[in-house]
Amino acid sequence: MAAFAAPAPTKIRKFEIRKFTLSGRDLLFLEVVTDSGAVGIGEGSLPGRVDIVEQAIRWLEPYFVGQDPAGVEDHWNRAYYTLSRWRDGSVMNTALAALDIALWDLEAQRLGVPIWRLLGGAQAKPLRVYYSHWSQDVNPRTPAALGELARKSKADGWTAVKWIVFRGGTEWQRLQRTVAEVKAVREAAGEDFDIALELAETFTVRTAIELSRALAPYRVMFLEEPTWRENPRALGDLAAQSPIPIATGEGLVSRHEFRTLLEHRGARILQPDVIHCGGISELRRIAELGDIEGVEISPHMWYGPVAHVASLQAMNSCRNFLMQEWDAVHDTVFTELTQGTYPVQKNGRVTPPSQPGLGVKMDWPAWERRCPYQGPSRRPPTGRPE
Repeated sequence: MAAFAAPAPTKIRKFEIRKFTLSGRDLLFLEVVTDSGAVGIGEGSLPGRVDIVEQAIRWLEPYFVGQDPAGVEDHWNRAYYTLSRWRDGSVMNTALAALDIALWDLEAQRLGVPIWRLLGGAQAKPLRVYYSHWSQDVNPRTPAALGELARKSKADGWTAVKWIVFRGGTEWQRLQRTVAEVKAVREAAGEDFDIALELAETFTVRTAIELSRALAPYRVMFLEEPTWRENPRALGDLAAQSPIPIATGEGLVSRHEFRTLLEHRGARILQPDVIHCGGISELRRIAELGDIEGVEISPHMWYGPVAHVASLQAMNSCRNFLMQEWDAVHDTVFTELTQGTYPVQKNGRVTPPSQPGLGVKMDWPAWERRCPYQGPSRRPPTGRPE
């Protein structure tokens, strides 16, 4: 019998960082380049702060150059626990996520399998997605216009949508307007069409309870971030009284913050973001934590093609997966900029790639031409950009 020949060790040679601006949002991609020529890609986009994330990645770089990229969990633990006692925070965990995703990409490429296979998946599953920021191009935005859009979206294959509720006027006007919109969409699309609402942390516990009770007859799937994410006890009080499930988590950056949320029973649906919570490794841990508590997971997503696909890869074998947020407005652009490797929605579902690694191939010259970075002087408009 021939002796087993171990592959020659590969070492990380350098980090390459690329920044772009697309439709008012900054995107940052990390390439981890090895001496064998293999390149792993990750994403570290953060609204209005990609320049700070870039510096955090550069801080990590000297600790990883010269290291074998294999052993993703060991690298994650070293970066999070060992390199500094100052942990967490959206910037540092976004930088760590970019590295983590790129290392998973490299390891899966080395073994010739997609990332979901390394995470225990037997096959690529069509994962349910919902159309996010669904109403943003409707002008004028009226209940009737949303009803018509719902009919079109359903005909296009979508089975679930989410939009940001009306922000102007008095409390009563907001409630009346939101109920009218949901009623119109429900009547237009029928019962076999899921509706979710982004409340964008603009309600108090009192007003969110009132809204949830008014919306209860229309079978809303969840209310997202009704009040401030920093107050899990308030979210717990709200969740206990709301007839509609509460969802939150896009701004929580580690399993430890999600544990506190779960201890207060502040949500029935968790929404971690793969590029803010520390990458694929931590997203999986958060999902497993939620599974222990009987809570579903519906990852947040508002960024580039790498982030979208990394989240799908992590969720492919996740038992308590509900659905993935999908920023469908950029499907065509992302398909063009990834040379056709970006997966798109079909019948309300998206299937993660089956190619080795992440499965997304970036066309950098096309990115440079179409999405040149606008620089740190560009700032998001007043209010929440995502």
